[in-house]
Amino acid sequence: MQKLMERIDDMKQRIAAWGKRIRRYTERSTRFNQNRVFHSDQKMLYKSLERPMVSGTGPAPNQADTVAFWRGLWSEPVNHSEDPGRKLWRASVRVLRRRMT
Repeated sequence: MQKLMERIDDMKQRIAAWGKRIRRYTERSTRFNQNRVFHSDQKMLYKSLERPMVSGTGPAPNQADTVAFWRGLWSEPVNHSEDPGRKLWRASVRVLRRRMT
């Protein structure tokens, strides 16, 4: 069981390291592109920095549709003990246990 916990901790650390690596790459790529645009066209860079960041595409849904969607979603009872992700996690733990013995 101790080896299993060590293995899980190792995997968590690897995932965190990959996340940090991706974040560093994204930030570096953004800086590089902004620097390139600054050298070619400063006016365009400053205009792009003034624009708000848009995360979605298209118009936002109206409030009534949003409330109806979430009300319908939360009104249905759900048995969380039968979560498919939980089954997958248990199966992966079994595989790791077999590999360590």
